[in-house]
Amino acid sequence: MNPSTAFARVFVDELLRGGVRDAVVCPGSRSAPVALALADAEAAGRLRLHVRIDERTGSFLALGLAKASGRPVPVLTTSGTAAAHLHAAVLEAAHSGVPLLALTADRPPELRSTGANQTVDQVGLYGGAVRFAADLGVPEPGREAVQNRYWRSLTARALLLAVGALSADPGPVHLNLALRDPLMPDADDTAEPGAEPTSPWAGRPDGAPWTSAATEPGPLAAPSLASLASRRRRRTVVVAGDAPTAVGRAAAVIADQRGWPVLAEPSSGAWGATGAVRGAALLLGTPHWIAEHRPDRVLVVGRPTLSRPVGALLADPDVAVETLGPTPRWPDPGRGSAVVGGVRIDLGSVLGGADAAGSTDEAWLPAWSDAAARVGAAVDAVLDAPVDGRPALTAARLARDLVAALPAGALLVLGSSTPVRDVDRLAVPRAGLTVLANRGVAGIDGTISTATGAALAHQAAGGGPAFALMGDLTFLHDMTGLVEGDGEPLPDLTVVVGDNDGGGIFAQLEPGRDAYRDRYRRVFGTPHGRDLVAVARALGWPATAVTTPDQLQQALAAGGRRVVVVRTDQRAEAELATRLRDAAATALS
Repeated sequence: MNPSTAFARVFVDELLRGGVRDAVVCPGSRSAPVALALADAEAAGRLRLHVRIDERTGSFLALGLAKASGRPVPVLTTSGTAAAHLHAAVLEAAHSGVPLLALTADRPPELRSTGANQTVDQVGLYGGAVRFAADLGVPEPGREAVQNRYWRSLTARALLLAVGALSADPGPVHLNLALRDPLMPDADDTAEPGAEPTSPWAGRPDGAPWTSAATEPGPLAAPSLASLASRRRRRTVVVAGDAPTAVGRAAAVIADQRGWPVLAEPSSGAWGATGAVRGAALLLGTPHWIAEHRPDRVLVVGRPTLSRPVGALLADPDVAVETLGPTPRWPDPGRGSAVVGGVRIDLGSVLGGADAAGSTDEAWLPAWSDAAARVGAAVDAVLDAPVDGRPALTAARLARDLVAALPAGALLVLGSSTPVRDVDRLAVPRAGLTVLANRGVAGIDGTISTATGAALAHQAAGGGPAFALMGDLTFLHDMTGLVEGDGEPLPDLTVVVGDNDGGGIFAQLEPGRDAYRDRYRRVFGTPHGRDLVAVARALGWPATAVTTPDQLQQALAAGGRRVVVVRTDQRAEAELATRLRDAAATALS
């Protein structure tokens, strides 16, 4: 067995022993030994393999798989620019605490810095974005026993750091794999595909994995939230930003025990919980109402990133802010938090240790709930108002109606920009859904691929159908996410696209003001003029355009795999956003 093949089989075996159950491969020559070892593992029933032709698409597919499953997921590339295409997904994983493994094949040392084909400096390629990086030594004949221990130990360390088992700070890791020819198995290699490697490339003598702690996703533990939850303040709200689902749900349970309103972003895990306030951004954005209902304290869990009114509340010097991120990384963009730290939550220890009797004004939660109900009725009236005598399916109504129509047990992946904000402001929070979004760095790239990976993981765990809501530029940015090879696992995924022919969110922000109208369309509106139904069909997906709420309901009920396009107008959506804010303010007068 040649050294590169031997290394690949040992390396993949240790990944599997450490909890990896899905892997993504992008084709290449230098990465061939590891790709073949992963394929052998799939043939042996030890792994589910996903192959994508585009490295950026593959990396976001892996991100979605890891985000939804909680397990580490590797994405394998060849050398050169292929490795650079992983960077966006690595950054997203870094800022959202997702255990993504970037595996980049590389030339051996004698071919580096020599002008050799497809060779760049890959050591440290992702900088400080990764929790751990290593340039693995080239497999050498005659050093099998020593190298085997090194490979297994290093792989185990990378997995443990990726899931946060050693640092309570999960995130991406980078292993640069230097491989020397020959890269294909020897002709006389008779090893059983997918079998555990045998001597001299075997594992520990007792057959146990080298990992020293479980990498299975499970209960998270640390007591820091309990000390904050037990502090007695009569007017507390919980702001739940983007966080692992278990963290948000734990915070929501605590809030429910104490009668605290929960201002939850859709991807927080707390959005559908008891006490979650519909349209919190509209309440906070109404000055006269928040002046009368300003909390004494805000307990922040996760990373809130969606709403300017939430940001203003956290920056209010008269409000005590105590912030707990999902990891120890500094989660205080407003620089005003009195307590900052990371939290890993064990529900039993948190709920069992806090006595909040008498700590909350009994009218506090009902006041928020009543206000949310009034605002909800007001915005529903605006959204439901007919246009030209018939129901109008605007982007804002699409967000509300989509959430309401999803079956229990469904997964919803939200694109950045307008869709996630429309769901945050306008949809009715509901239990029974898993809602995910790439809010680590909030880019629009890779969203279809992320949704595909999340859907595959969600459905492998017994979950229901998956849906994704995104804008047209987000859709076009990741068209290759619709390209699937023969025999690849396919999710039950319906991709819903609000098509306003460009960057519609800018019409609702400062660039959309009349003063910039002459330059808006070219620089911000960025019209693409493409028929997205035709684009989706050309890439092999059934697709349809809908124009009414009834047509939307029928399209969603049809199930995946399909694309549903709703065409809207940028300027009309901006005007509607103003009417919705005015309606909310009037309802709270």
